[in-house]
Amino acid sequence: MFGTSSLTLSVPETAKYLIEIQKNSIGLDEWFKRFDTAFESHTNYPPYNLIKESSVDFRLEIALAGYKREDIEVTTEWNKLFVEVKKSGNSDDKYLHQGLAKRAFTRTWTLSDDVEVKDVSYVDGLLTVKLNRVIPEHQKKKVYEIVSGVHEGDANDLLSDGSGTNSD
Repeated sequence: MFGTSSLTLSVPETAKYLIEIQKNSIGLDEWFKRFDTAFESHTNYPPYNLIKESSVDFRLEIALAGYKREDIEVTTEWNKLFVEVKKSGNSDDKYLHQGLAKRAFTRTWTLSDDVEVKDVSYVDGLLTVKLNRVIPEHQKKKVYEIVSGVHEGDANDLLSDGSGTNSD
């Protein structure tokens, strides 16, 4: 489907294609719901960088110059990462030019089931959220010892009659 010979579909064609997949899928309803809401955040404010440090580590950097640490809240819920900034108290300053938007906002990113927030820091106007992909034990690389000799089942057969053949 997504190989070198895959088709490019328009938005209506893609929607129709996904509806067909959904009709023939069991247990994927939550995946479709998340896919449908993946583009909820239609704003490009505040500016941010998303950096892939390794196959399991990611770093989200969000420019929040002029905001106080107390005004920033980072939360996760239902595979969503929320960065919310509450507007600081009203200033009596009379601006000749106000180029820094110190407005309240909530920005949302969709997280995969296997991604969790590892660390959050705020230094010099840059909010950094470190994310980690959690790999289940059964999917991690394992190196197995190769033993020589007979298999465990074969050893039990040898012990039962001493000849190596089963007399049942």
